[in-house]
Amino acid sequence: MTKKTIHIGCGAGFSGDRVDAAIAVVADLKNRTGPCYLIFETLAERTLAAAQRQRQSDPDAGHAPNLLKFLRPVLADCKAAGIRIISNFGATNPRGAAEKIARLAHQEGLTDLRIAIVEGDDLIGVMSEEELRRLPALEGLTAAAGAMLAANVYLGGAPIAQALAAGADVVVTGRCADPALVVGPAMYEFNLAADDLTALATATCAGHLVECGSQVTGGYFADPGLKDVAGLDQVGFPIAELSSDNSLVITKAAGTGGVVDRRTVKEQLLYEIHDPAAYLTPDVTLDLMQVSVSDAGADRVQVLGARGHPAPATLKATLSYDGGFLAEGELSYVGPNARARAELAITILRDRLAASGVSQPARFDLIGTISMFDGNAGDLQASGNWPVDGEYRIRGAFRTMDRAQADAFSDEITALYCCGPAGGGGLRTQVSPQIQTSSALVPRAKVAVNVSFLDA
Repeated sequence: MTKKTIHIGCGAGFSGDRVDAAIAVVADLKNRTGPCYLIFETLAERTLAAAQRQRQSDPDAGHAPNLLKFLRPVLADCKAAGIRIISNFGATNPRGAAEKIARLAHQEGLTDLRIAIVEGDDLIGVMSEEELRRLPALEGLTAAAGAMLAANVYLGGAPIAQALAAGADVVVTGRCADPALVVGPAMYEFNLAADDLTALATATCAGHLVECGSQVTGGYFADPGLKDVAGLDQVGFPIAELSSDNSLVITKAAGTGGVVDRRTVKEQLLYEIHDPAAYLTPDVTLDLMQVSVSDAGADRVQVLGARGHPAPATLKATLSYDGGFLAEGELSYVGPNARARAELAITILRDRLAASGVSQPARFDLIGTISMFDGNAGDLQASGNWPVDGEYRIRGAFRTMDRAQADAFSDEITALYCCGPAGGGGLRTQVSPQIQTSSALVPRAKVAVNVSFLDA
């Protein structure tokens, strides 16, 4: 049988990624032979709860805020070149994201763009809050006391493959496992069954390597003098060459900065992996213990040996709860005796909090020294083993369920400007709503996935 190779480029590794990164990826994919895909991975765990809050005040919100910035430079080119786009832009509102993409397509004159919507990850309304709170917990993270804001299960690649088989040009999902963005195209292109474990494992490995964008092409790898990487201002984003014989090559967009070598691939291979012998995903249990990594040319690394075991009987879900408020404030003290002035500012804040009867603990750091290397007990700060003169920026942080207390804490830091000590500057304060999360196991029978279409 002739070997078939598909090419899957990554245009974003998180919601705040560079919005121009996909341009070079698409330019590279347009010159390749064989099926080509562009994925955008923009959905962190806490993003869902934040999106749910946005949607409560605006029913049209709740999807990736930068989706138009990501898509506008490449959508028309992808359609013309037959490059299909897969993303988790949907967050808590996949249909709203699809409608936004349809409007963009209309503006671009794309009247035949087929957009698939994958829904079913949202468990609110499917299971009661009581049922959700009783689910078996993962990773020692138990249900929080605050009101439940979101409950989303990680979907696999099968609904993405279903959408592609039905002719989707763009697939929009909510919460899915990050590698599923690559597993879906592999399932479709190679006609994979649930027991094609080696092929599913290889596709999952590919997805895991490219889903974080430039982390595998030198971005998060760079460490000057130790791991030097050139051209990070124009770092290239990754492309996976995935073949039907279970071979895999990781490379990057042509003509870009950064690097793909054995070191970058090894680092990303182990990123966020709890157990290298059993990385649990909805589609397969990935076993990395026999994986080999070898050079295959300039900025090309071959990855072989991924093995698969049956997928777990349950699916992982992220449950998100109201975590109250975090009040933060920062102020700098610079020059002679700066350390003493910064310490005095912290003492004043502690005394003011105690006098006001605040019961919740607050944390105070000296950024660059205490914030990085001291614990809550303050042993390093008490030792005094750091310079008296220099530059010190204090940071106070206070978590509470009471917005009024959070505002009062912020006000106290602001008051240091004139109430002393001398020479404080660069004040920054904010009060932000907080989200607490836990992970739980959901029976697959509780999850009903739906794939629908919206034609531009």
